[in-house]
Amino acid sequence: MSTLTIILTILQVISGLAVTAVVLMQSGKSAGLSGAIGGGAETFFSKGKAKTLDAKLAKATKWFALAFALLTLILNLI
Repeated sequence: MSTLTIILTILQVISGLAVTAVVLMQSGKSAGLSGAIGGGAETFFSKGKAKTLDAKLAKATKWFALAFALLTLILNLI
């Protein structure tokens, strides 16, 4: 294996672990009937929804998943 392949493989493993950790840290979207009644008004009236921890984790999930997919494609082409 070349040095580039080893580095990309290590980065792919790290990004895969990061995706797993970020997804597990997110809260569940469905909290049953009480969550649908109480949580709907909370998300509707909150203006700073983009600043919440769940929004940051969702954004991090997208970026880590994108990095994982790109590294997988690059390693497949090498």
